[in-house]
Amino acid sequence: MLTGGTRRAAVLGSPIGHSLSPVLHGAAYRALGLNNWLYGVHEVQESALPGFVTALGPEWAGLSLTMPLKEVAFEVADDVSDLAREVGAINTLVRRSDGGWSADNTDVYGVAQALREAGCSHVTSSLVLGSGATARSVVAALVMLGCQKLTLAVRSEARQETLDQARRAGLEVDVLGLGQLGQMGHGGQVSQVSQVVSQVMDRLGDAPVVVSTLPADALTGRALPEGPSLQGHLLLDVVYTGWPTPLARAFEGAGASVVSGFEMLLHQAARQVHLMTGLLPPVEQMRAAGRAAMESR
Repeated sequence: MLTGGTRRAAVLGSPIGHSLSPVLHGAAYRALGLNNWLYGVHEVQESALPGFVTALGPEWAGLSLTMPLKEVAFEVADDVSDLAREVGAINTLVRRSDGGWSADNTDVYGVAQALREAGCSHVTSSLVLGSGATARSVVAALVMLGCQKLTLAVRSEARQETLDQARRAGLEVDVLGLGQLGQMGHGGQVSQVSQVVSQVMDRLGDAPVVVSTLPADALTGRALPEGPSLQGHLLLDVVYTGWPTPLARAFEGAGASVVSGFEMLLHQAARQVHLMTGLLPPVEQMRAAGRAAMESR
């Protein structure tokens, strides 16, 4: 039973059963001695978010939002950070002292910190696979790291809002069409990843950083053994379940450094802990708990 001093937070989205957020936030609460804090999981669809938020009691301190709630969250926020508004996506709601909700985006911080830890504290140019909401957070992070030139690699057309965001930030933007990846003839289990790696390599030039925002099942197969060398390049794949992804295996096999989306998830969660509790997040304890949970799945 909840006590008067209990504080609550949770991750919302759909599907949500795979989320590592409860593990990461729970580890933070234990390390910080926040024994009266509870972090839960709730399956919530877009249409249900306003009602869910309205029904929350005063014990609720914050909410972590994942797909498909990052855009509809603007409807329930009382104030929105400039960063979240620029990106067009909210992944964090924090309870204000007057009972309202402040909205922010910690995915941007998560991407930037994951790249910094991988040795990319300054990025001049980059190639991003995908152009959706996650890609907009990636673009904002790259801008923070000094990026000036961006290539968006997309399967159909680049999202206009992502192009507009990049151009507002002063980026030189190019678009690479990846074609119909599911229709590449015999041996599609090999050709999908191989073609992406080849096309990306052709456009990398002075852009050593590649960030994939594609879903885990977007590509299948593996790169051919005689594929191009990617030594000196870095891939950050935002996927963290079913790791390594086919794309990550292909890049690593070609000599590139590869960073899992777990690092992005870790750092965005750490930033959420700080926003919700006001305390410095215990990143290493959170990392250890997250890795242990992934190994046990």
